[in-house]
Amino acid sequence: MFSQLSKRPWLIAVAISLLLLFWLLSGSLLQTQDTASADAPAAEQGLAKVEVQWLEASPMQRQHVVQGQVEAWRRVELRAQISGSVIRLDQDKGSPVTQGQRLLSLSADNRPAQVAKGEADVRQRETDVSAATRLHERKMISANELIRLQSELAKARAELDLARIQLANTQISAPFAGMYDQRMVELGDYVQPGQSLLTLVDISQLKVSAQIAQQEVTQLTLGQSVRVELLDGRTLAGELHFIAAAADPGSRSFRIEVKVDNPQALRLAGASATLHIQTGEALAHRLSPALLSLDKAGRHGVKWVNEQQQVQFTPVQLISVDNQGAWVSGLPHKVALITLGQGFVEPGQQVVSQLAKGGS
Repeated sequence: MFSQLSKRPWLIAVAISLLLLFWLLSGSLLQTQDTASADAPAAEQGLAKVEVQWLEASPMQRQHVVQGQVEAWRRVELRAQISGSVIRLDQDKGSPVTQGQRLLSLSADNRPAQVAKGEADVRQRETDVSAATRLHERKMISANELIRLQSELAKARAELDLARIQLANTQISAPFAGMYDQRMVELGDYVQPGQSLLTLVDISQLKVSAQIAQQEVTQLTLGQSVRVELLDGRTLAGELHFIAAAADPGSRSFRIEVKVDNPQALRLAGASATLHIQTGEALAHRLSPALLSLDKAGRHGVKWVNEQQQVQFTPVQLISVDNQGAWVSGLPHKVALITLGQGFVEPGQQVVSQLAKGGS
């Protein structure tokens, strides 16, 4: 073979050139591999990469938002105290009434006669006691006889009072000013004691009742301002006027009531409403609810990166949530919140963080 190459010198020159080129390319490739190995991103060395956004706490008004039920300020169901027939419907249901106004009348039957008889008995007994007192002063009758006559007078007076009450109960009157809301009987119906006749409600004021969690009730005080939001978007101003002393055994929550003025007598009782209860100013972070996660104990929290590039999980208290985001408390004043990749990293894990676009 060498004899053939000696006869063709140009082949030797080509072979040498190819060897030199291969040597140069091998050296460049090795250098490139060394450089790439030295400059490779940390993610290629086994560290997860996450995007973060710097958030700083800002003051906000703390508030509790709970669902409530609008109720009439007062509601009473008037029942029959005596037996009798409905002889007159003095007012139409749905109409406003004043305190003491007659709403419905029952038959008096023999009750006026019972009152007249009682009045006569009382007059007779009073005369007997008056005469006996004078005789007792002259020692013409015993003290026991005088006491017996006085007892009979007291009994007659009690019977007269009962007869008068029975007669007065034939007239059903409004115990307070309000709206004649419902009627359960019709003209001519015969009713018995305890039977429901009608319902009267007072809507000059309204109360909105709700249940609030036991961990939040300590932040409430009587007299706090409350914004009441109705389903149609209207809002009313209210005041917290009742907080239950004991929690409901089933839900472990406390009943609260908010007083709302209703000078226009708006028909809102029975409707649903949302209560916004202001509980003072606090420092909090505003973030997307999608960034909230749960730890193994079921607590709400967020993941963030510390100065050592380690993932941290901090439980937070959810202050309020709306369509724009959530306000939470419990985080450090300034925090690098993980906005991308939080579902793939765990607390304590070393990561490489990169500032998200638009992050500060």
